[in-house]
Amino acid sequence: MKRDISLYIHIPFCKQKCLYCDFPSYGCKENLMLSYAKALSKEIDSLRDMNMKTIFIGGGTPTYLSLEAWNIIKKSIDCLKKDKETEFTVECNPGTIDKDKLSLFKSMGVNRLSIGLQAVQDEHLKQLGRIHSYKEFLDTFTLVRDFGFNNVNIDLIFGIPNQSLEQWKETLKEVTCLSPEHISCYSLIIEEGTAFYELEKLDKIILPSEDIEREMYWYTLEYLNKKGYGQYEISNFAKSNFQCRHNMVYWNLQEYIGCGSAAHSYYEGYRYSNHNKIEDYIRLINKNGDAIIDRSKNTVQADMEEFIFMGLRKIQGILLEEFSGRFHMSIYKIYGDIIEKYKNNGLLIEKEGYLALSQKGIEISNVIMSDFIQDR
Repeated sequence: MKRDISLYIHIPFCKQKCLYCDFPSYGCKENLMLSYAKALSKEIDSLRDMNMKTIFIGGGTPTYLSLEAWNIIKKSIDCLKKDKETEFTVECNPGTIDKDKLSLFKSMGVNRLSIGLQAVQDEHLKQLGRIHSYKEFLDTFTLVRDFGFNNVNIDLIFGIPNQSLEQWKETLKEVTCLSPEHISCYSLIIEEGTAFYELEKLDKIILPSEDIEREMYWYTLEYLNKKGYGQYEISNFAKSNFQCRHNMVYWNLQEYIGCGSAAHSYYEGYRYSNHNKIEDYIRLINKNGDAIIDRSKNTVQADMEEFIFMGLRKIQGILLEEFSGRFHMSIYKIYGDIIEKYKNNGLLIEKEGYLALSQKGIEISNVIMSDFIQDR
């Protein structure tokens, strides 16, 4: 029997790296696009015996990849075992997508697009280091719809430097008027190694206060719910039956394989990752057939912690019966004291067989989740 698996494919190229981005992506590497596509195709070819239940191509900016490079990758993806139920997502950015690439995606079987917008005010787009205007986003969205894509996500960010609550409300209003099937709303986090990190150290950016950011988040929940978008994960909202199935694989601690530079995998109890530098990835694939640089067996304890850590991101929470079935013991046997502490504080709730964060708990979710990580 062929094994069902989810596949992540990483495209590390960007026209210009955004100032807040800490993902493994690079600008000014266009000369490597073709050799990368050839190496990536070799890695994808090794998965022909598996059934793809979801495919997600992320980056970087996948749509910045040249059409010639895409055609190389397409030949390998076309040989993978997919069916009409396979959810196939590609991330794209305004300013890097055109009719030829959308036509190619359609022919590959892509049925879901995720468009990076972040804000509707050009001043904020420029401040974030985005390469497009709001009008260019609107043109991209119209083009995507004209090509018949009827499962579209739009990425947004709140807590941007100098962003007011009213501007965030305007962003949500404008985006919901477009009626995408899915909306992701992320709170800006200043990560070490980013341009924003250096600017913050020099006091050159002013972030909204914690109170304003909290107000932005709670307004988001209320407003999107009114507009028909159900929150199913801390940062993700979808119309009925349009939840991202690929991301649910991560949150449910199910198996997936990553291809491309810096891609991570969780398969048969092992976690492993590829080299993050494009040049080294290409060299290792051509020399060894893989570019794995780190591989380790997950312990039962690590699996338990990840199951809880990822599962509590879901609004529905963790199915207690599933924990017992996976680990052959009650969750209370290991984490009873922690669970009771947060239930007594009103930060965790148990309902209909699920353990979930309360609305208050979501505000300090990282603190609660980290409490479940024991010393190893």
